[in-house]
Amino acid sequence: MTVSPPAYFRQLSGTRFEATEATAGAWNPAEQHIAPVIGLLAHLLEQDHAQRGGALRLASLSCDILGVLPLGEFDVEVSVIRPGRTIELVEAVLTSNGRTGVRARAWLLQTSDTAALAGTSFPDMPQLDSTPEYPFGTTWNGECVNTIEARRDFLGTGRARSWIRTDTTLIEGTEVSEQARLIGMLDFANGLVPRVDPLEIGFPNIDLNVSFFRAPAGDWLGLDSTVSFGPDAVGLTESIVHDACGPVGTLTQTLTIRA
Repeated sequence: MTVSPPAYFRQLSGTRFEATEATAGAWNPAEQHIAPVIGLLAHLLEQDHAQRGGALRLASLSCDILGVLPLGEFDVEVSVIRPGRTIELVEAVLTSNGRTGVRARAWLLQTSDTAALAGTSFPDMPQLDSTPEYPFGTTWNGECVNTIEARRDFLGTGRARSWIRTDTTLIEGTEVSEQARLIGMLDFANGLVPRVDPLEIGFPNIDLNVSFFRAPAGDWLGLDSTVSFGPDAVGLTESIVHDACGPVGTLTQTLTIRA
């Protein structure tokens, strides 16, 4: 008998979901890691657009993380902020125990053939096979980090190039796009390049913003990341985002440093 891989979420109704133990967070195992949540919200925004007959592509996603999310059940509502045939702004709001936990807005853009103009000056990532395996789960607590297979080219304090993937499905019994699945791993960028021991000093992110000039695809997500701490308890993680074919966009996470 084939055993299905675990899932981060179960869908209980059109708007209600349950977070499984696979989402258990790195700062507190009783709370959800935000990475799969962001992938779920991206999927729901894509799904809502497709169900309305749209054919636009998610080009950017901005997420405000308004508080911690306990394991268990929560609700998501999707709405259209700015409708359009070529450009659309949509929003997904997650509520848990009557409180808004995450608010995500995405710009969806019309696509056409611009292959003759395509190009970028972002540097390439190291080859996957030549990147050393990285025991991600030994640095952090929580089951969610243990769902990730990681390889990392360490370049110095707060600087690394990493490849990650997961066999854990986003939603039990539900097919999602490759882009939504990869978006569901973006938030691991901050944890892959800690400047300090995360068991001694906290540096959670309060947002996540990603822009794609090309839709990512495949199993592996590449993150060329730099983490910076300022002198007054504010930090920043910046990453160039890659898939197996090269760069696809950029990612930022604003950090609050809890020394």
